[in-house]
Amino acid sequence: METVPVADLVERIREGDEEAWEELVGRYVGLVHATCRGHGLDDVAAAGVNEVVWLRLADHLRDLRSPDLVGPWIAAAARRECLRWQRRRGEAAAPAGLDAGLLTGARAQAVVAAFARLAPDCRRLLRVVAAPDVTDGEVAAALDLPAGEVAGARDACLGELERRLG
Repeated sequence: METVPVADLVERIREGDEEAWEELVGRYVGLVHATCRGHGLDDVAAAGVNEVVWLRLADHLRDLRSPDLVGPWIAAAARRECLRWQRRRGEAAAPAGLDAGLLTGARAQAVVAAFARLAPDCRRLLRVVAAPDVTDGEVAAALDLPAGEVAGARDACLGELERRLG
């Protein structure tokens, strides 16, 4: 199956092609989800952010000067909306982004406690990389990192988590 270039999808959407819109959303919904996860938002907040991001894109699609950069536009919009959501709710990023239900007993408590002691950037990164099927490119876009730094940052954060579990 051939992948349609994103600029072509944007042009088709501008012409009213609903299937192109569905394909674009399908390509980038994981990025929005990963961004929300990285900011520690729960499912309800993430759904709200997701809705706003796609509505804003629909409103601004005709204004995009570089349709091939719609992915970074979506990532930036998702980051802004996550921060707005947190401010509106008076929330700081949730310190425990791990699902302790997947672990049991003392080990779960130790992992959650070690995770909570990580630097905020490491907690955010590890929450994003834990999202299902997220690519390094999506992680980079969600966290506004250079793509080449994702693997090293992930390894460093996991190493720090292991040391804290020591």
